[in-house]
Amino acid sequence: MAHPRETTPSQPHHARLPANAEPAGNGADTRGPQLASVVLFVHDHDESADFYGDLLNMEVTVRTATAALLVGPGGFQVYLRSVGPNASHPVGHVGAQYVIWTADGPDDFQRCERVLRARSDHVSTRPGEGFTVIEGRDPNGLPVLVAYPGPDEVARPEIIARYYV
Repeated sequence: MAHPRETTPSQPHHARLPANAEPAGNGADTRGPQLASVVLFVHDHDESADFYGDLLNMEVTVRTATAALLVGPGGFQVYLRSVGPNASHPVGHVGAQYVIWTADGPDDFQRCERVLRARSDHVSTRPGEGFTVIEGRDPNGLPVLVAYPGPDEVARPEIIARYYV
């Protein structure tokens, strides 16, 4: 069983290597797997594909009668699967509850805010320590969060209270 990497005061838990940096030590790459795809169960995959495509600058590359695949400029994928209008998403159950997206820059963050304000009934903006998060709702009522700058630019020194209270 692999153990979490231990940190010392000179190497805080939120330290990151620049993309072009060589890892120290025995030459082994210290970066782990990267998130490549998210699967969302939705009421209507067509409506959700329009929303997420607009918000995240993604294109639908595959569409079936019950699913859609959106792909972003960096290759990240969002799979949408229709589960019908009466399916629920209970908060507090085991499994992913939130996905926090990172805007590409301040202009992209403002664009995301405009999209959420135009397409979501509930939108709030909260400053964090060195970053800002905007939260809206997708067509299924699920929370959608976009932050800027991302954790690769500004370390998160604490867990945002909203997500564990």
